[in-house]
Amino acid sequence: MDLRAAQKAVYKNKVDKGFNVTDVSKEFCLLYGEVAEAYEAWKRRHDNVGEELADIAIYLLGLSEILGVDLASEVESKMKINQDREYEIIDGILNRVSKR
Repeated sequence: MDLRAAQKAVYKNKVDKGFNVTDVSKEFCLLYGEVAEAYEAWKRRHDNVGEELADIAIYLLGLSEILGVDLASEVESKMKINQDREYEIIDGILNRVSKR
Protein backbone atom coordinates (compact mmCIF):
# COMPACT_ATOMS: atom_id res chain seq x y z
CA MET A 1 0.00 0.00 0.00
CA ASP A 2 1.23 3.46 -0.90
CA LEU A 3 0.76 5.50 2.27
CA ARG A 4 0.63 8.81 0.40
CA ALA A 5 -2.12 7.53 -1.90
CA ALA A 6 -3.99 6.02 1.04
CA GLN A 7 -3.86 9.35 2.88
CA LYS A 8 -5.46 11.11 -0.08
CA ALA A 9 -8.04 8.33 -0.56
CA VAL A 10 -9.09 8.48 3.10
CA TYR A 11 -9.51 12.25 2.87
CA LYS A 12 -11.51 11.96 -0.37
CA ASN A 13 -13.82 9.40 1.25
CA LYS A 14 -14.35 11.75 4.21
CA VAL A 15 -15.30 14.58 1.86
CA ASP A 16 -17.46 12.37 -0.38
CA LYS A 17 -19.40 10.96 2.60
CA GLY A 18 -19.78 14.30 4.40
CA PHE A 19 -17.50 13.52 7.33
CA ASN A 20 -15.64 16.24 9.24
CA VAL A 21 -12.57 17.68 7.53
CA THR A 22 -12.31 21.03 9.33
CA ASP A 23 -12.53 20.45 13.09
CA VAL A 24 -9.06 19.23 14.01
CA SER A 25 -9.88 18.91 17.71
CA LYS A 26 -12.77 16.63 16.88
CA GLU A 27 -10.54 14.46 14.70
CA PHE A 28 -8.00 14.07 17.51
CA CYS A 29 -10.80 13.05 19.87
CA LEU A 30 -12.19 10.55 17.38
CA LEU A 31 -8.70 9.10 16.88
CA TYR A 32 -8.30 8.78 20.65
CA GLY A 33 -11.64 6.97 20.76
CA GLU A 34 -10.49 4.50 18.11
CA VAL A 35 -7.33 3.78 20.11
CA ALA A 36 -9.49 3.07 23.16
CA GLU A 37 -11.70 0.73 21.12
CA ALA A 38 -8.65 -1.18 19.84
CA TYR A 39 -7.31 -1.50 23.36
CA GLU A 40 -10.63 -2.81 24.64
CA ALA A 41 -10.86 -5.32 21.79
CA TRP A 42 -7.35 -6.56 22.59
CA LYS A 43 -7.97 -6.61 26.34
CA ARG A 44 -11.18 -8.60 25.93
CA ARG A 45 -9.53 -10.90 23.38
CA HIS A 46 -12.07 -10.03 20.68
CA ASP A 47 -11.30 -11.11 17.16
CA ASN A 48 -11.74 -7.61 15.69
CA VAL A 49 -8.46 -6.10 16.92
CA GLY A 50 -7.18 -5.85 13.34
CA GLU A 51 -10.29 -3.96 12.27
CA GLU A 52 -9.91 -1.58 15.20
CA LEU A 53 -6.25 -1.00 14.35
CA ALA A 54 -7.32 -0.27 10.76
CA ASP A 55 -9.74 2.35 12.10
CA ILE A 56 -6.84 4.00 13.93
CA ALA A 57 -4.79 4.05 10.74
CA ILE A 58 -7.69 5.48 8.75
CA TYR A 59 -8.31 8.28 11.25
CA LEU A 60 -4.58 9.04 11.39
CA LEU A 61 -4.31 9.17 7.60
CA GLY A 62 -7.31 11.49 7.39
CA LEU A 63 -6.01 13.77 10.11
CA SER A 64 -2.63 13.91 8.40
CA GLU A 65 -4.23 15.03 5.16
CA ILE A 66 -6.37 17.62 6.97
CA LEU A 67 -3.20 19.03 8.56
CA GLY A 68 -1.17 18.87 5.34
CA VAL A 69 1.33 16.42 6.83
CA ASP A 70 3.04 13.90 4.54
CA LEU A 71 2.71 11.01 6.98
CA ALA A 72 4.84 8.63 4.91
CA SER A 73 7.80 11.03 4.99
CA GLU A 74 7.30 11.73 8.69
CA VAL A 75 7.20 8.01 9.53
CA GLU A 76 10.35 7.34 7.50
CA SER A 77 12.14 10.24 9.19
CA LYS A 78 11.06 9.20 12.68
CA MET A 79 12.04 5.57 12.10
CA LYS A 80 15.55 6.75 11.18
CA ILE A 81 15.74 8.87 14.36
CA ASN A 82 14.56 5.93 16.48
CA GLN A 83 17.03 3.58 14.81
CA ASP A 84 19.93 5.86 15.73
CA ARG A 85 18.88 6.39 19.36
CA GLU A 86 20.74 4.62 22.09
CA TYR A 87 19.15 3.18 25.22
CA GLU A 88 20.33 1.56 28.41
CA ILE A 89 18.65 0.07 31.42
CA ILE A 90 19.09 2.24 34.50
CA ASP A 91 17.60 0.99 37.76
CA GLY A 92 15.51 -1.51 35.82
CA ILE A 93 14.03 1.09 33.46
CA LEU A 94 14.92 1.50 29.78
CA ASN A 95 16.18 5.07 29.26
CA ARG A 96 17.25 6.92 26.14
CA VAL A 97 20.86 8.02 26.51
CA SER A 98 21.47 9.67 23.13
CA LYS A 99 20.40 13.29 22.61
CA ARG A 100 18.31 12.81 19.45
